[in-house]
Amino acid sequence: RVIFTPHLGVKYDIRNPVSPSLPKTSDQPSWVKEFREAVKASTPKGWLVMQGRKESTRVQIRKDGKKIADITIPYKWERKSWPDSFLRIRAAAKAYEESDQKLDLKTCFNIANEVSKGYEINWEESIKAYRAYKKDRVKDSTWRSKYDPVFKNLIKATKNKTKAPINGPSLCMVALKQWQEGTPIRRHMRLALFGFLRFCVQEQQFESTWLPPVVTDKDLITTKKRIGYPLTDSQILRLLDSFPIDEIGNKWRFAFQCIAVYGLRPEDLRTIHTRNGGQEIWTNYEKSKGGKKGEKTKARRLYPLLVHDIDGPINWHLKEKLAICEKEGLNILPPLGKEGNAGAACKTYLSRRKVWDAIKKVVSRQGQELTPYSFRHRYAYYGHNRSKADGTYRSSQQIADAMGHALDTHLIGYSRFQTKDLASAFDETSLLIKVPA
Repeated sequence: RVIFTPHLGVKYDIRNPVSPSLPKTSDQPSWVKEFREAVKASTPKGWLVMQGRKESTRVQIRKDGKKIADITIPYKWERKSWPDSFLRIRAAAKAYEESDQKLDLKTCFNIANEVSKGYEINWEESIKAYRAYKKDRVKDSTWRSKYDPVFKNLIKATKNKTKAPINGPSLCMVALKQWQEGTPIRRHMRLALFGFLRFCVQEQQFESTWLPPVVTDKDLITTKKRIGYPLTDSQILRLLDSFPIDEIGNKWRFAFQCIAVYGLRPEDLRTIHTRNGGQEIWTNYEKSKGGKKGEKTKARRLYPLLVHDIDGPINWHLKEKLAICEKEGLNILPPLGKEGNAGAACKTYLSRRKVWDAIKKVVSRQGQELTPYSFRHRYAYYGHNRSKADGTYRSSQQIADAMGHALDTHLIGYSRFQTKDLASAFDETSLLIKVPA
């Protein structure tokens, strides 16, 4: 009644496969317990999984206290293989149940094997299912910019059946190859792809070989952050003067004047409007504040920091122009493309200006980067460094609120603008260095 199994090194009572002679649960790896509980919940009474010879996986089936089958399946007895082993066992049990337990058990496992071999993944349908799953948590614009690109690479990689990736890690390698390691865009694509593959295994019954790889240091965003250049007022005036004097040129001129004077994101342009009889200008654009997870910017009133020329501040009467166009039903803004593409539209227009290219070359020699956000950086720079009429300076919280930032996010991005008149705080301006005659 008690059998000793050499390759297991344990005894068990044939009347009770989980008798006290088996290793104590506390001595077993946690995945073994999970594996056995999954099998117990998904198969008829009497199905037991255990380690076989040469680290294989063995399934023993008993009925009315008698062993009726002892089958080894081609999966290793290890943590990473047990989900696939379980799927094969469950498929065999389903075939056995559907035959009213009349079909030979070896035949049932052969059926499960053929079903596994013949299963063809429909990646397009799985992506649609994932989109439905994420519908309430991911906006369409975010899906287009931070999910679609990597899923297009996935579809392309799996089209050629003879050369298609055979597991999650190899698929991720191919689908993410387009983006440089350590960049924010690669991180967005990696998170989208890894989340999708986990969904496929957990919700779509994919084999666990399609799970994504473990995140390594290569996947982390590099600590070297690009330094965004704040345009000077004189550079902004040179740029605006280079715009053509026509309907489209005037619309773009108005757009960049607003971005510079009110510190807007390009996407803010879509929702700017006036309130209180044209006395205030607001934006309704919602964006992650970068602080508490899920917290977004709310509609905010915009406050100007006027561009200066040699004679002082210039009033372009932006608020008044916007109010008049609203009243007359006119569109004062240029074409910004689809939602989420305003930054790209601004970049495209600027790239056609020779003055922009000239400034870009100067900025690159300084190790900084010129982008449409450089107009917004200008607002932050002057917000911190240009004093108010009474000679005092604005607080970091005031500037963060005006720009739609959480304070900690603002400090991370713009702390370099906060130190004013650093040279005078030291001895640089007072030292007289005498050169011997």
